[in-house]
Amino acid sequence: MKNSFDLSGNVALVTGSSTGLGQGIALGLAQAGAKVIGLGPSDSSATAEKIKAIGGEFTHLKADLTATNDLTQLIDQAREIYGDINILVNNAGTIRRQDAIEFTEDNWDAVMDLNLKKVFFLSQSVARHWVDAGTGGKIINIASLLSFQGGIRIASYTASKSGLAGLTKLLACEWADKGICVNAIAPGYFSTNNTTALRADEERNNAILARIPAGHWGQPDDLSGAAVFLASSASDYIHGIVLPVDGGWLAR
Repeated sequence: MKNSFDLSGNVALVTGSSTGLGQGIALGLAQAGAKVIGLGPSDSSATAEKIKAIGGEFTHLKADLTATNDLTQLIDQAREIYGDINILVNNAGTIRRQDAIEFTEDNWDAVMDLNLKKVFFLSQSVARHWVDAGTGGKIINIASLLSFQGGIRIASYTASKSGLAGLTKLLACEWADKGICVNAIAPGYFSTNNTTALRADEERNNAILARIPAGHWGQPDDLSGAAVFLASSASDYIHGIVLPVDGGWLAR
């Protein structure tokens, strides 16, 4: 019997794959057999080394997603590397922290542009190829616990991730009958460069750990199973979900 989780023969485009969650996802997809293209401005040599070590294939396509780009052209460049893209993971994102009463327009726009606007238009560019070819494909958005909760001092991040949950459902509704599955993963508290300050603050770290039923911060590899599932044929009848991977945070 064919392994429903086998991604051999698939090409995955992962934004923000140089470190952290994006790297963990890229590695998981490669372990399942996919050829992976990393899209973003940062050096992805560490990701490339990890994937090469397991016998996988990875190529980095350099692009500053915070700049004004012709996303259709970027997708065309990506398709020239391994052929048609089958999986898109919208992982790249940013966060700005400031009290809501003082939150600046620049902090608002920078986060909303990368976390929501670019996700939509990158998804649109990839989906157009799939619709024209009649092939379908998989889109995985990286949402957040802030897709469900409010948080503090991160107004644009919460707005963008709440919007991303809604956008995931909207695209699923419009594209499901075209063979395109659009879903999202909502990571909880993970040990990455972005959470170094939180983990170094003993009081905050202890408060967070006390709220996680699993009792520990997530590791980037903990996202790989969910990503492989949503990228594989095992999830062909799943559309529009936002899947928490949070150690039980939302269940408490």
